[in-house]
Amino acid sequence: MGQRSGREFLRLTLNCLHGAYTAMAKITKRIVDATGPGSKPLFTWDAALPGFGLLVLPTGAKSFVFQYRNSEGRSRRATIAKVGTLTPDQARSAAEDIAALVKAGGDPLASKAAARAALTVGQLLDAYVESQAFKGKAESTKPTDKGRINRHLRPLLGQRHADKLQPEDVRKAFAAIRDGKTALTEKTGHRGLARVRGGEGAARKSVLLLAAIYAWGNSERLVNNNPTAGVEVGSDGERDTVLDLDGYERLFQTLAVMENEKRIRPTVAAVIRIIAMTGARLSEITALRWRHIDADAGRIVLPPVSHKTGRKTGKPRIIYLPAAAQEIIADQPAGDSSAFVFAPSKGEGPLSLAKPWKVLRAEAKLPVGLGIHGLRHSLATLFAMAGAQASQVMSALGHKNLATSQKYIHFAQAARASVAESAAAPALQALAAIGAKE
Repeated sequence: MGQRSGREFLRLTLNCLHGAYTAMAKITKRIVDATGPGSKPLFTWDAALPGFGLLVLPTGAKSFVFQYRNSEGRSRRATIAKVGTLTPDQARSAAEDIAALVKAGGDPLASKAAARAALTVGQLLDAYVESQAFKGKAESTKPTDKGRINRHLRPLLGQRHADKLQPEDVRKAFAAIRDGKTALTEKTGHRGLARVRGGEGAARKSVLLLAAIYAWGNSERLVNNNPTAGVEVGSDGERDTVLDLDGYERLFQTLAVMENEKRIRPTVAAVIRIIAMTGARLSEITALRWRHIDADAGRIVLPPVSHKTGRKTGKPRIIYLPAAAQEIIADQPAGDSSAFVFAPSKGEGPLSLAKPWKVLRAEAKLPVGLGIHGLRHSLATLFAMAGAQASQVMSALGHKNLATSQKYIHFAQAARASVAESAAAPALQALAAIGAKE
């Protein structure tokens, strides 16, 4: 814009601001220092660069600004910096850059607002935690997910723009968590400590959680991509780590010894026994409340919001209890309908089994890769080996779809083939011996 037209534009703009303004002069340090506050915002405009000015507020705060008109004819004023952070010459140089951008048809304030409005990964994580999708998760799952968000995902990716995150960024985050770069020890309450070690399992589950969050973000139109697509995180292998009959015997014998020696709480031992007998999910038993027990029918009835599959299908989950499991539940101290059947010794609950399970697994000489969830896989595999069809496994374990149950059928077939091979070994050896004699 020409100098005259630029000044005319400024005059009209300033008249609309209800602020005072002085005659134009080249803004120097002397003018900045000499200009004091008034009862209204005070503008001093630079004689050398139209649009560049000094703003002094009634509070005494001073800033360098640039006034311009965008391509739509709207008057805009950009704050360059507070006085003291830049010299007048540095501020003028920044104003020249803005003037060049405006001349090229740009709108610095609009660009800045768009960048500021761009959702970061941290903001996406916050929105997810406040969403109905997260609130609908099992109570036992929420703290675990929050831990992965706050201890792994947020420190590594929180400042990145959500739509600009790339698969390579996710792979680097996976490697950082796996290698323990997010490890820390933090207080969790009165004398409580959380030791975050990372590792491959934590990395895998954190990335899978991030994938779910991005899928939710896409459904809510908060993001337009999913950077976790195509990122290989492996599998935990628990489905292939199952107990045989000898393993179950060692499990229950060791449980009895530890309980008799008071090295494991009876409540913890009870939960492990029920999971081993029913194939229930850990959260389905640790978060079990008395209102879920149908003692007359010998079963547990979990409403849709209280189990993983129900939150997707809207159907209740029925867990039928063998007589031994019914006796275990009957032995628990009765509480009101909302009380936990298996209450923790401290805190509000639900019960945590992580530490006692590690001790039990080691003493019972169970497979190192066997988690508590592996008891569920083990029962499903034994069920399939006994001849159960996929639909029966699906019903017993509360799977959402048949494909999940079919995996156990395939695993059982492989196991039966291995058993058949072992059983035939003596006969094959005898056959080989006869062949040698001939």
